[in-house]
Amino acid sequence: MARRFWLMKVESAVFSIHDLKKAGSTSWDGVRNYQARNSMRDDFQVGDGVLFYHSSSDPSGVAGLAVVSRAGYPDATAFKKGHEYFDPKSKKDAPTWFTVDVKFEQAFAHTITLETLKATPGLEQMLVTRRGQRLSVMPVTEAEYRIVCDLARKAQG
Repeated sequence: MARRFWLMKVESAVFSIHDLKKAGSTSWDGVRNYQARNSMRDDFQVGDGVLFYHSSSDPSGVAGLAVVSRAGYPDATAFKKGHEYFDPKSKKDAPTWFTVDVKFEQAFAHTITLETLKATPGLEQMLVTRRGQRLSVMPVTEAEYRIVCDLARKAQG
């Protein structure tokens, strides 16, 4: 299967690209949206590229790159009573929620802001630039991924 590309949003105060760099890799648990879950369960593959997006940040935007290091598997936080992501309806033999593991690849010297993404030719159809797109996990095209990487290289100087 061909390599795919994704944008994954997280609040930088909760877990930033620098936290991922320190950890090396992490599971992307706690996703509780069915559309995002379906992508993680069915579509994410080892080696897929990830644009690591800081949301609710100043500034919000793509802060770096990661790579999928483990394809979709049941999200263990759904089974832990007392955990903020516990779901009593999710069963180990029939899990509702899934996660993937992502591995740090690169932190950008400067965040590629949402405003920059919106103003960049070739990114007009990128889901994160559209109004009402609030998913924490969304696909990006290879061309969009490469344009964002080029913007990061140019921002380095």
